[in-house]
Amino acid sequence: MTRSSAVPAVPSSSASGSSGSSGSSGRGVRVARAVLVVVGIALIGLGGWVLTETVSPTRYGGLLVWLIGAVIAHDAIIAPVVAGIALLVGRTGRRISPAVLAIVQVGIVLGVVLTLVVVPEIIAKARGPKNDTVLPFDYGARLGVAWLVVVVLTALAVVAWTVLARRREARRREARRAA
Repeated sequence: MTRSSAVPAVPSSSASGSSGSSGSSGRGVRVARAVLVVVGIALIGLGGWVLTETVSPTRYGGLLVWLIGAVIAHDAIIAPVVAGIALLVGRTGRRISPAVLAIVQVGIVLGVVLTLVVVPEIIAKARGPKNDTVLPFDYGARLGVAWLVVVVLTALAVVAWTVLARRREARRREARRAA
């Protein structure tokens, strides 16, 4: 069974009572998009204001390098890893619910982001800090423990979701039989 067959069909606009020609461009969707655009622009403005008020102009270069690095890390590491896992899971030939796939992807993203945050500390510790109290921990081991926690919590979330989904489906079958 393909992944697309596990996703429920979206009702047509005539079935949902909408008078619009397309279910994705109804008035509510347009209003939600407009609100999100306005909030996004406001947050960008707030970020720019906070930047100019709190960061010295001499530090803008370092900030720009960090932002470029974040984009590269996302596009070169996080997005391909998540997309690759989704592709591999989709090709297993078994029916995997979109919710389970989303849970696994969230776990992967959390682990990758943790790794990206901790790797600079691991590198700095390997180079040897000028002050031993600045980087006092074994960050590699702590990153391994963090990954273990993410994997365990992700597995527990998948199991919980699967159990709940099976119970829901069993209740629906019983309700159909009783009706």
